Amino acid sequence: MTSWPPPVYRYRGEFDVPLEFAFRWCTDYRPDDARRAGGRFDRRVLHRSRSEVLFEDLWWQRDGWRWRRTRVALRAPDAWHAESIGNYRDASIDYRPEPLGEARCRLEIVLRRRPRLGYGPQVPKSEFERELRTMWARFGRSMSRDYRVQRGRATALKRTSRSGRR
Repeated sequence: MTSWPPPVYRYRGEFDVPLEFAFRWCTDYRPDDARRAGGRFDRRVLHRSRSEVLFEDLWWQRDGWRWRRTRVALRAPDAWHAESIGNYRDASIDYRPEPLGEARCRLEIVLRRRPRLGYGPQVPKSEFERELRTMWARFGRSMSRDYRVQRGRATALKRTSRSGRR
């Protein structure tokens, strides 16, 4: 049996986007998040408000289906917190973004996970942290790409409004 408190996993990444954009992008929780993370799961957003998001993920592993339900408390723009329960493991995750100038930010993630009884050994800590780094590297590339596209649209809108054309 795994004792509580569970091990702590940490991730720290820097992104070429402003803090406000990173917060909005990271907390929009969309059905296509699996594609953006390089994973294979189905996401259903069950509830969304200014202060909370509730969603479920479902995916297949060699030994059967995995399911998790996650409730996210949004504390814009300083942080967000997720509590996740699932048939494989539970997790508690704190996200803390901080600005690094005008168009850069850092995101620190502190994650605690506890396996469910009956599911045997979990992925080793080093492998789990490597998966976390890989997933957030993919998210970071996607977030930067989306920011460049949005910034390009905003620049084009400014040009057309200054020229008097619509």
